[in-house]
Amino acid sequence: MRRRFFVEEFEAGSATLRGEAAHHLGRVLRAETGQLYELSDGQCVWLARTENVGRDEVEFSLVEQLTAPVAAVRIELLLAIVKFDRFEWALEKATELGAEEIAPLSADRSEKGLIAAAEKRAERWKRILAESAQQARRLRIPKLRGAAIPGDAFRATAASLKVLLSERAAAKPFREILEPLVAQHSGDNTARVVIAIGPEGGWTEAEFATAGTCGFVEAGLGSNILRTETAVCASLAAVQYAFGASRPINAQESIARER
Repeated sequence: MRRRFFVEEFEAGSATLRGEAAHHLGRVLRAETGQLYELSDGQCVWLARTENVGRDEVEFSLVEQLTAPVAAVRIELLLAIVKFDRFEWALEKATELGAEEIAPLSADRSEKGLIAAAEKRAERWKRILAESAQQARRLRIPKLRGAAIPGDAFRATAASLKVLLSERAAAKPFREILEPLVAQHSGDNTARVVIAIGPEGGWTEAEFATAGTCGFVEAGLGSNILRTETAVCASLAAVQYAFGASRPINAQESIARER
């Protein structure tokens, strides 16, 4: 299977890969002129041939536009900041499992030291998203939003379904919440789902109340208490399974629908 890389744009039958990705392709993978790779600009995917392999740039000629599978559901993840090794692992897996946007949350029970250091980690987190999207052969890299308090993030989102993962007895089984939405969004009608996942210790009563006023439904993933990063994998995998993961339509058609 060919490797995929992300470029800024396609222009006049050519494209140029720059930065760390170009260095990795040229110096680590030792790319040679004439080899074929897949390139994406976030809107479409092309099969491309290397024409010139430099130290910091790799130039390509475009060979053939490819059809890219497009997700049948768009997932936005609101993820409470936890210890960075686990948070970054969660970012990687969320990307592989199809999250379109990720917003770090400064929740009431997030560690204050982690919240203070989060801004300095943003560039590293973007690299993790890019590398994970490349490995997963995604059409585009997930968007990383700036860290926000839960209330602001809850109010800023709009979706067909807003889910707040909860361990409380009042929480409905996640499957029961997903089933009606799947029935409503069949065929080419793309659903949007927002999933909010709290920190160690869970959400506070104030955060539960704010989420409720913003249209979020409490949902549980079973009787066991899951770590934050485990809940990311379980919930996103459940959504992808429920919606059939993807459908092989042309990427340009999907972009037009989103507009």
